[in-house]
Amino acid sequence: MEGSVGPLGTLWVGLGLGAFYLALTWINVLLGNFLTPLFLIPLTWLQDAVTGHGRPVARETVRTDGRTR
Repeated sequence: MEGSVGPLGTLWVGLGLGAFYLALTWINVLLGNFLTPLFLIPLTWLQDAVTGHGRPVARETVRTDGRTR
């Protein structure tokens, strides 16, 4: 009696597994899209802090008469 599932049961299980793996792939794509910025943005802050690229640059203001302030 164990092998008497039939072709309809096989198709039903195949559709269920296909839907499961499609949903698994979809959730992994969504997690990649939403979680990647959560790690990349703080890493760029850390990179700016380590390399010093995030430092504000002091600039001289040139007045109309040519002197610097």
